[in-house]
Amino acid sequence: MTKIKSSVTRNKQHKKIKAAVKGFSAANRSSYRRAKEALSHAMRHSFRHRRQRKGDFRKLWILRINAATRVRGIPYNKFISGLKASGIELNRKTLAQLSINDSKAFDELTLIAKEAATTEN
Repeated sequence: MTKIKSSVTRNKQHKKIKAAVKGFSAANRSSYRRAKEALSHAMRHSFRHRRQRKGDFRKLWILRINAATRVRGIPYNKFISGLKASGIELNRKTLAQLSINDSKAFDELTLIAKEAATTEN
């Protein structure tokens, strides 16, 4: 039986790893062993951070809504509870965009939420 050398497939695999770590620094880019390790860590972190990004955006939207509602004289929690009581179902992303781009519509929503919050108590 003839001997099969693994050099072609190994070189192919090494090239693939080296291409994936193209922006990394020092030995994480030049040494195959370190590059493979660095890539596995990077992939693990990127998986986790894709999920964290969703929470980060939600925090940003809440911050923007809170700032916009406080200027109009109502805190964020009263605003959200007022909207829920009045039956308006807008998500936080839409509310944040309204607060920035369409202030008249956001003013109306704030008034509706104020009325619903006061009648709720």
